[in-house]
Amino acid sequence: MKQEENVKDHIEKAKEGDQKAFSFLLNRFWPDVYRFQLLRTHDENQAEDITIRSFSRAFDRIETYREEYEFKTWLITISKNIHIDLLRKEKSRMMQQLDEQEQNGIYQVPDDAPTAEDQLISEQDLNSLLKHIQKLKPHYQKVIHLRYFQEMTYDEIAKTLDEPLNNIKVKLLRARKLLADIIKKN
Repeated sequence: MKQEENVKDHIEKAKEGDQKAFSFLLNRFWPDVYRFQLLRTHDENQAEDITIRSFSRAFDRIETYREEYEFKTWLITISKNIHIDLLRKEKSRMMQQLDEQEQNGIYQVPDDAPTAEDQLISEQDLNSLLKHIQKLKPHYQKVIHLRYFQEMTYDEIAKTLDEPLNNIKVKLLRARKLLADIIKKN
């Protein structure tokens, strides 16, 4: 009961814009939402992406949360809806591509060339902090690099990565926690 009250307190603080409350909620419920998506997608990257989007949408609309529902259930519902939307979009996109390919007789081959993040990971002359950052997934590395090494604002990062502002905030919260965990282990 005590933990449930603590969650409710943090939800109220988050509704007022308290960043520590958002961080608490993210850390508290991330495993539940991520695990749910991992069971649905069977793909770690997709599960993580959907989980980020879920928290972004939830935090963006936290004022609509009603206390008669469990917060975890509310988050899972948002996550489920995002996944369904993505599946619909993917199916529609694939059908459109198949139609275009049939009309043009062209079949595309995916580009497997390494990305900029892959090249960054392969560099070996980095100090200890950069070695720890390299242990993060590329999208976390990128937001950490843009925020702390290029000193971009959240808005600038959102524009650079062409992502919603709340996605950037959630990614940075998550990246900082994961980085702190890696540093503690070493």
